[in-house]
Order: sequence, then structure tokens, then C-alpha cells
Amino acid sequence: MIRRTTRQQSGSLLPKLLQLTCLFLFSLSFSLILTGCQGPAGTGLDLRWEGVSDRPWPGPDLWANRVQDWAVQDGKLTVLNSLPMRTAHILTRRAVPEQGEILVGLEMGLSIAGTAVMGESSPTGETSAGGILLGAGGGMDFRRTALIHHSPGPGGGLFLGVDDQGHIVVWDFEDGNRTLSRSEEALQGVEALRLQIRVDRGSGGSQEVPGSDDFTLHLEATESDGGETSVSLLLPGIPAERLKGGMALASHGASEEGPTAWFSRVHLGGSGVSVHPDRSLGPILGAQHTLSRNVLTLTAQLFPISPMVPGPATAGRDTVLLELQDEGGMWAAAASAPVVIPGFTARFRMEEWTGTRDVPYRLTLLGPDHQGQRHPYQGRVRAEPLDRDEVVVAAFTGNHNVASPGVDRGNFDWLTDLWFPHLDIVTHVQAHAPDFLFFSGDQVYEGASPTRADFENPYGDYLYKWYLWVWAFRDLTREIPSVAIPDDHDVFHGNVWGAGGKATPPGLAGAEAQDQGGYKLPPDWVNMVQRTQASHLPVPWQGTPLESGIEVYYTDILYGGVSFAVLEDRKFKSPPRLLMPRAEVRNGWVQNPAFDPRVEADPPGASLLGRDQEEFLEEWAGDWADGTWMKVVLSQTIFGNVATIPADAMSGSVIPSLALPVPGTYVTGDKLAADMDSNGWPPSGRARALRAMRKGFAVHLAGDQHLASTVQYGVESFGDGPFALCVPSIANFWPRRWYPPESGGSPDPGAPLYTGDFRDGFGNLMTVFAVSNPSKWGREPSNLHDRAPGYGVARFNRFSREVSLEAWPRWSDPEEGGEPYPGWPVRFQQEDGFGQIPYGYLPTLVLDGPSNPVVQVISELGGEVVYTLRVNGSRFTPKVFQPGSYTVKVGEPGTEEVQTFLGLRPGPEPGRDMEIRFGEGTG
Repeated sequence: MIRRTTRQQSGSLLPKLLQLTCLFLFSLSFSLILTGCQGPAGTGLDLRWEGVSDRPWPGPDLWANRVQDWAVQDGKLTVLNSLPMRTAHILTRRAVPEQGEILVGLEMGLSIAGTAVMGESSPTGETSAGGILLGAGGGMDFRRTALIHHSPGPGGGLFLGVDDQGHIVVWDFEDGNRTLSRSEEALQGVEALRLQIRVDRGSGGSQEVPGSDDFTLHLEATESDGGETSVSLLLPGIPAERLKGGMALASHGASEEGPTAWFSRVHLGGSGVSVHPDRSLGPILGAQHTLSRNVLTLTAQLFPISPMVPGPATAGRDTVLLELQDEGGMWAAAASAPVVIPGFTARFRMEEWTGTRDVPYRLTLLGPDHQGQRHPYQGRVRAEPLDRDEVVVAAFTGNHNVASPGVDRGNFDWLTDLWFPHLDIVTHVQAHAPDFLFFSGDQVYEGASPTRADFENPYGDYLYKWYLWVWAFRDLTREIPSVAIPDDHDVFHGNVWGAGGKATPPGLAGAEAQDQGGYKLPPDWVNMVQRTQASHLPVPWQGTPLESGIEVYYTDILYGGVSFAVLEDRKFKSPPRLLMPRAEVRNGWVQNPAFDPRVEADPPGASLLGRDQEEFLEEWAGDWADGTWMKVVLSQTIFGNVATIPADAMSGSVIPSLALPVPGTYVTGDKLAADMDSNGWPPSGRARALRAMRKGFAVHLAGDQHLASTVQYGVESFGDGPFALCVPSIANFWPRRWYPPESGGSPDPGAPLYTGDFRDGFGNLMTVFAVSNPSKWGREPSNLHDRAPGYGVARFNRFSREVSLEAWPRWSDPEEGGEPYPGWPVRFQQEDGFGQIPYGYLPTLVLDGPSNPVVQVISELGGEVVYTLRVNGSRFTPKVFQPGSYTVKVGEPGTEEVQTFLGLRPGPEPGRDMEIRFGEGTG
């Protein structure tokens, strides 16, 4: 607690003569700030915006909460709306009062839409103010500290400023926004003023008191627009721990009609200010890249360096320069790309990239407003892992940044309820040394993570939340190839049935709009989201935008011999409510108790991936050129519904309120969920996708469900389809669970009751191997860890063709002997991903020639490809699943080393050898 004097008013703290002496010395010390004498060399910071073009981004020293709340306008950093505690955190400086005094100077003012505030309260009678926040976050990571704004609670800091009635105020944002002190006198006007602050050790005298544990705040405010009034305040008894931490410019709006603050100059100095130049941010915040078939595609993400909507003066004005470093350490310009607005991205595509060595890169913003301000962003393109035994993929989903909306916002604890920047996950993932990253969606949540959805300013609101993701994970993406695909929350939906990219009907909102299918926000906004997250992917398989103008991005990536298919499993999905009126679907859940989803929820014409994307999957599954040896599908969610809900529930809305059991407890009284937001629906679309995937023996990685699980899909029978890993959420509001009411068939001995063969809520076949049900794990903060957060790891062995799938808790440190969730890893062989019982066997291929050639089996009845596989070794027995004759192609695709054998018929058992010698013509 802060120790206070009996009275808080400045006039009662000191005799008048002593007070005047203190203020004289204080004013003198502040004048030294203005003339550049700011304590030890390098501690001073002087921010000003005179001559800076109008833009939302405040500059590299500041992080604005939120993007849409701050802007540089007419040479001032201005707060654009009257909301509680809008903050712009000073990243490169931190208060360390035990090291000496802290000096702050603010040239600022309060105004209502350009109208002077003449020392009067806001129209509602509530108090607005502008000033600075000190002691934010205490010893927290500076990135976490930078998010502190309107929620009071531990770590909230002390606000020092001037209110709209001209009084100097000190508010305690750690203790319910309580007023600690308010000056008796007031300025006559606060349209333009200068606020001077000094923090020093002692009881309030003119000299510091050696050995004192308390500090004194000296504040003086003076009108700077011709007024003559000056107001002062002195507040002793402040403990050091309340002042230590982050500092932020702040504007507190008490009502929509209230004034907001602006700042034209900010001065920081004194030996009690620590300097951290490495924490500056921007104008380039991060980058993502992919490398596929010797083509590098890289997207740089910038802050809003110009107005959100480009005008004639700004369109095409700014570019980003890409430089590469040669083996001798010299930098050379390689390419430049324009900054695309909205979204502020710059995309590069470079062909003939060899991938044989690590190549450092450097990105620099160029443009007329950025001369002499080179703030390059650096990264590295790694050598492609073409000859390593194992390719490792780390996978993620669900990037919540703060505790759930259920937390009492009046008692928000910035120390435990703020989960950003997920440093534990980043550090633990680095320990796995991944070669490839996959973010399956919900990188952004539209509401409460960390702020409410702002549909009036969706462009800035999305960027604010997207920037948090980039900031958190950029130490991974700056050098590891990555895929990030947007899911429903990324496009500000709770659920989305894209219906081919159409718009939702006008006049509807929320679940009513979603149930009609399509997108609630306009195509250029959706394209911005996709551009920020996915424009670094290779050229799309289908490059033509949809009729609405929304672009597509589904494509394939070949990296290290692993071929990835990147799907869009929401964009082409049908809205179930329109196809099944009898079901009375609301937000994907059947509300008619007489409707049975296991037998009635597969209407004709229902789409999952859409016809074109299904054709893409078929083509991709058969393409094993360029050394491909493994196939992996990347999508937003898995093709099944691994979830249960209480038997009396009609939807998943009860999930956040369900009690969590202790580990090992089996919850009874649940029923199988039939959630049409999952890709268990529609069943026929699911089956078509799985049949295409298993033709390439593909493994499936996905997210979205918040519940980590590993299953093997069944199509015609249990165990005949691909294996899948649904990864746990980075952090979780919606803790789904899997407690089926009946035990599964064919479980492994000693395995949990929730494993084995099951039909999901739509009747789909699946074999469940492992699930990370939310439990009281005994880890703090419990509101994070009890909901089973974490990430996934998939390991693909080039030589054994073994696959290992793992779900890791975010608290488990692999470098300290940590382990994945119980039940993992799940290991299997590549060929197990097509486990259909064979009708018979074609002759065994005895191969003499290129090692590990590709074998493709084609049915001669209709010409359908049965499957394609790069074999492992010199013998391979093709299995088939129907009688008839078959064509077999053997060799290296795209070369002359391919032989074709026609009219092969299956026998009941393997064993007939057929020698194949390459270089002797076609068989």
C-alpha cells in the first residue's frame, strides 16, 4: 500500500516558504531537461512530432493502445476518442527510481474535437485527464507492460496528470482508480500546458534523503498558451516498487463527450531512467516467409506509417528494400516492394533461391517521410533441410492474450491475467529446433483479447490485435518458414460458413448473420486479413478471386522433401441452417430435439472444401516430384468432432462454465457433440476430402477445437484413413472436452476410456489415441493452465518414414526433461495412413535403379489414381482394394526414368516378384 500523509492536498504538506523553495529548484531542474542536460549521458529521451506527416503510428519508441485510438495529427500525438486510459507506452525507457531521480516534461493539452477546454468539467460531470503513467507492470516483461491501459488492478501503475478542470491529479490504477491527491488550485485553461514532474528519494524536502525507502512526487503545471496560472502538487510517501516499471503517455476519457489529450513534446531524463534502445519497434514489425521449389516468398509487416486509407498523396509512396548478406558479410540490395494499404505489408518473391546456406536478410522502409530514419528489421532464411534425418513442424492455434471475459475486469491482475507475449511457449518451441511453423488460425480474437471488438474501426482494430501476434512470435518467424492461415475469429466471426465468399445478408449481426453464410465485413477488409497472414505463401493453386472479390490462398509448399497442402476449410463451407430447416440450426447447433444429426445431417449439395479445392487435393496427393517423400495437410480444423457436452445441453455455450475435474477423472453424463462448426460436418464433404488425402498417405495437422487430440480417421471402416493432430490452443477461453458416454471399441490395453473406435456426433468414424482434457493441473495461473493450453509438434523421419505426433503443455520445458501431455507421442508409419483392408496385391516390385522411386497405382476402370507414394527401399508390394486391372507407374516424376506397367491384376497374397531395371525402356 502507498503510505500517505494525513491530508492529500498540496497546500497542507509543507510550510509555504519551503514549498516555494522546492518548486523553484524543481523548475530549475526541469529547465535543464529542455536544454539537453538530462542526467547521465544517453538516458534522456526527447520525443516530438513537429514536421511528421499525419499517420496512426506514433514512432519507434512508443506502443499505442490501440492503433485506432492514437494518431499523429498536425504535429501532435493525439488521442482520437474519449475512452478510459488510452496509453502509449514508452518502450525504450523504464523507471528505476532506486538509481536516482526521474524527470518528466510534457508539452500537452486537452481538447474536445479541437475546442479549447477552459477549466470546466466534461458534460457528464465526470473527470477526464491527460498525463503520464508511471510504475506500470513493475518487473514484468516490457512487452506485457506495453499493453497496460484501462483495466485497474495489480501492476496498473500511478497516473500523474492534469484533469479537465485544471487540477493536477495523482490516481492509483492499482487500487481501483483511486485518487491519491488533487491540487487545491486549478489552471484556468488546459487547452495547452506544460506538465513538469520530478521523482526523488525523500520526504518532500529540497534534498534527497539518503537511505530513504520512499519517494516524493513533485508536479507543476503551467499554461503555455498565454495564460498566467501555475499549479503545483507535492506528494511524498511513495514506495519505490510503485514507481518502478513502464512509463506511458495517457489520456483518460470519462465520457464520449469528454476531452482527450494531445502531446507535442515529451522529455524524459534523470539517473532513475534506464535506457533500452533494443526495444524500439518499427516501422517494420516482423516478417514471414516460405521457401518452396527454389522460390522465396517473404512478406514484411509494417505499422500504419500513413493514413489507413491511401489517398492520392500517399498511394504507392512508400517502399521496402530487401537486402541480402553474402558469405563475406557484405549487404547488397536484392529487391524492393511497395507498401500495400490497407494492411501495410510489402511482399517479395524471388526465384532461383538455392537454399543451400543460411542467408541473412535486412528490410528497410524507404520513402520521403523516412529519410535518415533507417530502422532496419533483420532476419535469416535458413538453408533447406534436404538431408537431415528428421523434419520437425511446430503447430499452434488460438492466440488469446488475456484471461477470459469471466475475470472481473474491476480486479484485473496484469501480473497473472495477461498472457501475452507467450514467452514460455516461444522458448519451449525453440528447444525443439523446428524446421517449419504452422499457425492454424485464430491468431486474432475479435473480442476481449485484449480489447473489445471495434466494428466501427475494423481496420485499425484488426491491425492492433494482429500486431500483438507478430510481436509475440516474430523471434520464431524471422528465420523459420511459417504458414499462418486465418480462421473465423481472425475475420471477426464467432463461426464462419463462408459459402464461397459471399456477404452475409444486410441488417443481421452475430449468430443470425453467421447462420446465413458468408462474411460480415467487406471483401477489402477480408483481403487485408489474408494479406497480412498468408501473402507469403506460394502462388495460389487457383489464382482467380471469388465473385465477391475475396481472394483465395490455398496452395502447396515443398520444403525439405515434405509437401504441405494449405487448405481453406471455412471459405467454401455451406451454411447448415439453410440446408436443414427442420434441424432449426442456431450457430451451428441443432435446436430441434427430434432431429438426429447422426442420420439426418448430410443434406445433398452440402460443401466442405468446394469443388475446386477438392480437385486441388486430388492433384496434390498424386504429385511426388522434386524429391517429395512425405505429404502433410494443413487446415484450420480437423475432419471430425472430438467433443462432448452435458446431456441436457443444446449447444456448446455451456462449455466455459463447466467445472474442471482433477487429472484422471472421467466425467459422466455427457453426450456426443454435433457442432457444425467442426469439420465433422458435412459428412460427405469430409469423406471426399479424406479419400483424396489418403491417396497421398497424408498426415493432417490442424487446430481450432481448443482440445488437443490425435485420431485416425475412418472413411469406409475404422482405421482406413489419415492420422490427424489437433493441436492445443496457445491460450484458451473455450475448454472443450471429450468424455464419450460409451467406451470406444478396440482400445489399447490400459488406455483411457475415451480412446478407441468411435462414431462422432455426425456418425463419422474415428479412432481416438490421445486427448488433453482440461483439468485442474495445479499450475498457476490456473485460469490459463487448467484449460490445457500448449502447442503441437510433428516429426517426420526421412529414412524410417516414421511419424511422431505430440501435444505439449505450455508449462512443460523440453530442455529440463519436460514431457508432452499424457498419451503422446503417438507414433506410426507413413503407410499406416491408408489402412484400408486390401482386396488383393499386385506383383512385388523389385527395384534396380534410382533409390526410393515413386510408385503410382491407377485403376484401369475409369482411370482413377488409387494412391501415389515414394517407396522406402528396393521392394514394394502394391495393395489394391477392388478387383480389376491396374496400371503401375514407377520412377522419378518429371524425368525419363519412369516405367509404366499395364494390365496388372491382384492376387490374394503378396509374393510375386517383378524385377524393374531402369534404363531399359518401358515395361
